[in-house]
Amino acid sequence: MSRETGTKTIAENRRARRDYDLLERYEAGIALTGSEVKSVRAGKVQLGQAFADIRGGEAWLVGASIAEYAQGGRFGHEPDRDRKLLLHRREIDSLLGKVREKGLTLVPTRMYLRDGKVKVEIALARGREKADKRRAIAERDARRQMERALKRRR
Repeated sequence: MSRETGTKTIAENRRARRDYDLLERYEAGIALTGSEVKSVRAGKVQLGQAFADIRGGEAWLVGASIAEYAQGGRFGHEPDRDRKLLLHRREIDSLLGKVREKGLTLVPTRMYLRDGKVKVEIALARGREKADKRRAIAERDARRQMERALKRRR
């Protein structure tokens, strides 16, 4: 009876790294149906437009798309429905306070499998202005060029 161990990244939200300054990261479980789990394992997930929301004391993943499972038949699922995130009460309360006070938002950065269970990494994030995005890209390019120059010297 062997069990999967380790982590396997299913989907990443690269747009979140560009559009936001990521401050704190949290790991959350996610409530899925059977056909959704099959689609996630097949890698049919998009997090580009997704965000997390706290409603009624519960955390929800909104805007994430999990494609329908081809062999699901009539037991399939709706691809764009809101999905409940599984966090501890104190984490939800803490996040709610930070989002309300400081004008921050919750953004999913990646979805992955850990020990056979689907997990979502959400980050507390502050939005970047257009100039900030350009500056971040320029800094990343400069860092890359310096690394290349150092690599050539070796």
